[in-house]
Amino acid sequence: MTDSRAEFPLASPVPRKGRGAVTNLQGRYEVDQRSAVDDGWAPLAEPGEADEPAVLRTEVFEEQAKSILTRNASPDIPFNVSLNPYRGCEHGCIYCFARPTHSYLGLSPGLDFESRIYAKINAPALLRQALSRPSYVVEPIALGVITDAWQPVERDLRLTRQVIEVLAEYGHPFAAITKSSLIERDLDLLAPMAARKQVMAAITMTTLDPALARTLEPRAATPARRLRTIRTLSEAGVPVGVSIAPVIPFVTEPDLERVLEACAEAGATHASYIVLRLPWEVAPLFREWLDAHFPDRAERVMNRVRDMRGGKDYDASFASRMKGEGPWADLLHQRFRQAVRRVGLNERSRGILDMSQFRGVQAAARPRDGEAQLDLF
Repeated sequence: MTDSRAEFPLASPVPRKGRGAVTNLQGRYEVDQRSAVDDGWAPLAEPGEADEPAVLRTEVFEEQAKSILTRNASPDIPFNVSLNPYRGCEHGCIYCFARPTHSYLGLSPGLDFESRIYAKINAPALLRQALSRPSYVVEPIALGVITDAWQPVERDLRLTRQVIEVLAEYGHPFAAITKSSLIERDLDLLAPMAARKQVMAAITMTTLDPALARTLEPRAATPARRLRTIRTLSEAGVPVGVSIAPVIPFVTEPDLERVLEACAEAGATHASYIVLRLPWEVAPLFREWLDAHFPDRAERVMNRVRDMRGGKDYDASFASRMKGEGPWADLLHQRFRQAVRRVGLNERSRGILDMSQFRGVQAAARPRDGEAQLDLF
C-alpha cells in the first residue's frame, strides 16, 4: 500500500503571529490519533504568496479549583509549596515545560496551551481557607512557577493581586518568578512586604535580542522591559534575582554572558540558569519551532541537546534534568560561574524570608527558627 504521506507530503506549517507553537499537536492522552496529509486538492500558492494563518484569539475559562496549594517533593526543586492562579499561559513560550499539563484537560500542549487559559477564580478564597486552618504550618510559597501569575489575562482578572492581598493580610512569606512587567503594578503590596522580609522575586531572562524573544516567547515582556522591571523592583527594595532559563544551545546560549551583565547592571543580586528541558510533547513542539524559525541550525541544536541528555531529547532524572550532563554541560557551568563572578552576582547570601510574622489561627505551628531560605534563583 502506498503511504499517502510520502506521496503527498505536507508543507511545513507556517508560524502564527503572536504565538509560540507552530501547530496544535495532539496531547498524549487523546484516544483518537490523527495524521494530516495533503490529498492534492489544496490550492498551491506561488512562492512568497502563502496565506498567513488566521489570527488565533485567546479564550479564558473560569475554573472552580478544589485546592490551590500544591505540595512538591522533588529533590532538585528549592520549594515545597507552590500556588498557580492559572492553567495555560498566553506568553506562548515554546520551551515551556508546563505545556504537557494541558493534555490532562484533553487539549493540545501546542496552540491550545497558549490560547485556552483556565483561571482559578476561587484561588484567593481557597488560599484564605488554607491559611486559616488550625493545622496549617507556615512555609514560603512559590508563586507562578508553573504558569506565569502575571500573564496578560491577569491585567483584567487580578487573581494574582488578590492572592498577594491575602498573603499580605496574613503576613505570609512568598517568592515570585515572572517574565512580565505587570508585577510592577503590585509594588504597593510587594514593597511593604519586602521591608518585612516577606517577599523576594526573580525575573526570567533568555536573551537580549528582541527579535529572537518575539518568536521564542511572543507575548512576554521584551528583554529591555524585563531589565527595567528588575531595576524597578530593586529600587523599591524588593530583592530580585534573575533566572536564565532556558539556555538553548546555539540559540540563546551565545547571549549568556551579556544577559548576566545586563541583569547585574539593572540591579539583580543573584542568578541561576536551567538548560533547555523537553519533556513529553514539548520535544516535538520545539522541533517544529526550530524547523520554522531556524532551519539552518535545527539539527545542530538538537544534537547538542542530546549530547547533554544521554543521547535523548530529554532525561527526567533529578540529578541532571536542570543542568544536563557531559562535557558541554560542564563547559556551560564554567562559563556561567565565571560570568557571575565577573559581574558581581551571587556574592551575598540569598534572601531570607521571615516566617515569624505569620498571623494564622495557630501561628505557634510555625517552625521554631522563624526564617527560611527559598532558593528560586
